[in-house]
Amino acid sequence: MGVRMNHRGLKALRLEDSVTARALRILPAYSAYSKTYTLLQQSRRWSREELAAHQAQALSRLLDHAYENVPYYRRVFEERGLVPGDIQTPEDLVLLPFLTREDLQNNLPDLKARNYPETAFEYVTTGGSTGIPVGFYYEKGVSRAREWAFMKTQWDRVGYRFGDRCVVLRGYIVGSPEDGVYWKRALLGRWLLMSSHHMTEETMPAYIDRIRKFRPRFIQAYPSTAVILARYMREHGIEPFPTVKAVLCGSENLYPWQRDLLTETFRCRVFSWYGNSEQTVLAGECEESTRYHIFPEYGVVELIGRDGRPVEGPGAMGEVVTTSLINPICPLIRYRTMDVAVLGKAPCSCGRAYPLLERVEGRLQEFIVTKDRRFISMTAVNMHSDVFDNVAQFQFYQREEGEVLMRIVKKPGYVDRDTERILRELNRKFEGDVDVTIRFVETIPRTRRGKYQFLIQDLPLDQWGISV
Repeated sequence: MGVRMNHRGLKALRLEDSVTARALRILPAYSAYSKTYTLLQQSRRWSREELAAHQAQALSRLLDHAYENVPYYRRVFEERGLVPGDIQTPEDLVLLPFLTREDLQNNLPDLKARNYPETAFEYVTTGGSTGIPVGFYYEKGVSRAREWAFMKTQWDRVGYRFGDRCVVLRGYIVGSPEDGVYWKRALLGRWLLMSSHHMTEETMPAYIDRIRKFRPRFIQAYPSTAVILARYMREHGIEPFPTVKAVLCGSENLYPWQRDLLTETFRCRVFSWYGNSEQTVLAGECEESTRYHIFPEYGVVELIGRDGRPVEGPGAMGEVVTTSLINPICPLIRYRTMDVAVLGKAPCSCGRAYPLLERVEGRLQEFIVTKDRRFISMTAVNMHSDVFDNVAQFQFYQREEGEVLMRIVKKPGYVDRDTERILRELNRKFEGDVDVTIRFVETIPRTRRGKYQFLIQDLPLDQWGISV
């Protein structure tokens, strides 16, 4: 790849557990990247049967390894009177129990593979967006290299090349009000890391001017951060950046109203992918569809319903349960992600034989509960409407069934009539089954990783299952 960056440069950029960091840290294990990337160039042309055979073989190796080297799974097998040979196909995984986040936290030492030296373990934590932050392990260098091979394979679909210039808006804190510079170049100057924490009405003209001068081919962003930029450009009649070929959205659910706004504003492809820090699932769109193509080489994906059994057929909704095939140093088998998705109908017109998700609804904590205990996904709450034109920021908060508090940061033009219109619109969307109270605030804080949460859900939805 020809990518070099010294340790001091990495430290100065404060790169956390992000796509950017993964790209910069793969050099010690370039061979792992190369081997994985080569495999993916071949397997993308495989038939469904060939992909299934490859996945079954990878799963068999994983189960043998977990049984022999991972104390937690040796105990799980023995408690159920099983051996790895009893699981011949991914469908047989139902013989094993789910692994919850609490299980992961309570048994982490016993989930470490004993056939790796202690120096190979890299401790990683999630951001805790579901309310349950968890820790686990990567194989130092190697895990990130493998994942970057999958990410590059996805981005290939929209023409990404290593030499392309890319603006990155993913929760970084760069610069300060004192110097008025909120960005820094990385990856030999090819990536422009911009601070999402300083994007205000006052600073946005400088951001836009810098992006235009940088002439990026791609914008890589949290959807919520890209929306801040897009809304400002739309409201001020600012033309799109002519060099940008696609907006690469990940690490948050991309809501339909966000996709519409970004597409209209930037006038280019909005590409989204779905994955998690635990490296158990990865799926991304293709050149011809906005459905998510699951990498069967990356992990085994199940969708389970409220009864804990697999859901079947296109359009079926369930919680995503995953088994990682790329991180044997800390195997996660039948891991409950607490994400919700909808099965898609294969095949896709792009020709890949990958299994499909029609859409990702988001975390279980991204559902609002009605008075009659129905779940309403935030994907159904369309905020791309003139009703919300005078709202700078918003956030829902729920701690009682059928009731939500909506926090609003007003724009200067906000009037009482806006409140009436918003309440009327939300009543229509919630079909009268959710009482909404509006409270005006000065700011809405972000998560530790710089993300915006559109809903803070304090109800224990993981205990209820899915009922939509």
